[in-house]
Amino acid sequence: MPEESTPLILGVALIVGLLALMMLLLVFNYGQLWFQAYWSKARVTFFELLGMSLRKVNARTIVQAKIMAIQAGLGDVNSRRLEAHYLAGGDVPRVIRALIAAHRADLDLDFDRACAIDLAGRDVLDAVQTSVNPKVIDCPDAASGKSTLSAVAKNGVELKIRARVTVRTNLQQLIGGATEETIIARVGEGIITSIGSSESHFDVMEHPDTISKAVLQRGLDAQTAFQIVSIDIADIEVGENIGARLQADQAEADTRVARAKAEERRSVAIAREQEMKAAVSENRARLLEAEALVPKSIGDAFRAGRFERGVSQPG
Repeated sequence: MPEESTPLILGVALIVGLLALMMLLLVFNYGQLWFQAYWSKARVTFFELLGMSLRKVNARTIVQAKIMAIQAGLGDVNSRRLEAHYLAGGDVPRVIRALIAAHRADLDLDFDRACAIDLAGRDVLDAVQTSVNPKVIDCPDAASGKSTLSAVAKNGVELKIRARVTVRTNLQQLIGGATEETIIARVGEGIITSIGSSESHFDVMEHPDTISKAVLQRGLDAQTAFQIVSIDIADIEVGENIGARLQADQAEADTRVARAKAEERRSVAIAREQEMKAAVSENRARLLEAEALVPKSIGDAFRAGRFERGVSQPG
């Protein structure tokens, strides 16, 4: 063998050795994942696994998510899309479980919408489960510190009501849709309005279903993330007679106003009486002053000869 071919052989041997070492490292690091994916028909190569590691992607999470998707019959899921959602900060396993649940329940939910819901901060798996199995929320919410809603019929009687609202998730409006708090507020407002338009509290207690029907007809779930299935009146209690109390308060207020006006008239009369007494005293003083001038005037008349003095003699 020529001596000039020795370096070439050494170089080839070095390259082959490096490649073999690299393959051994790949098999050592990713062999278990590769075999797991291979036997699960979720094809993935060693170089794809290496690329995931270089991109700071958890290869085990992606492979297991892909295996679940393939085994469940989700054909629109591949490694690239799973990696993209992972790098965007999404919860890949939860999205896949949500897609599987939606696929089993025959719900219209694709991978892109599920990822969008997850990235929007909503629990996509809980949303799918609530869409399949509706949940019940109390109105009013116990967290608000109130146990009942208070409403007053036209006859002035207060009714305390507790309702239960059954809702399912509206997957098409989950992104940007209003949450449970909005549903509770709208239902509470609708119940109060319906009772307020009732002629008597007896009508409400006799047919509570009319309140539920009236509230449902308002379309309270518009622009929300939920669809209202039913509204049920769980409890009704008769409270105070607000109308009678308001009338009593009004009568008391009117009495106080009348007393105040009477006291005002009395004060005016007393002041007028005092003014008249002062005027009488003033006039009496003027009369006395005038009477005091009479003798003086008579004397002045005698002195001036304007007054004839006559003396009558007895006959």
